[in-house]
Amino acid sequence: MFVQLTQDLERGFKPWKEMYFENEAELNALGARLVFAGATKEDDNKMMVIIEFDSPEAMKAFATHEELRAKRAAAGAILESNVVTIMGDEAFTPGS
Repeated sequence: MFVQLTQDLERGFKPWKEMYFENEAELNALGARLVFAGATKEDDNKMMVIIEFDSPEAMKAFATHEELRAKRAAAGAILESNVVTIMGDEAFTPGS
């Protein structure tokens, strides 16, 4: 299942990007893979990610993982600003 997450940042996209690469293996172990992440061209403090989760349980494990939440916040993510959109069942990536 694919999920779009938008959020605001306090310190720009670079610290969040560094945090992601430091924690990629942990995210993958939860059953999640980052498909895309980027800040908007107009505002480096507004970002969007697309994450592919193995299951609804994997998405819940990510959402409730307190250590990752703390790391995201430390990297400047304003967690209260998160907007999560579950994509439709026909969503795909090339080659999938």
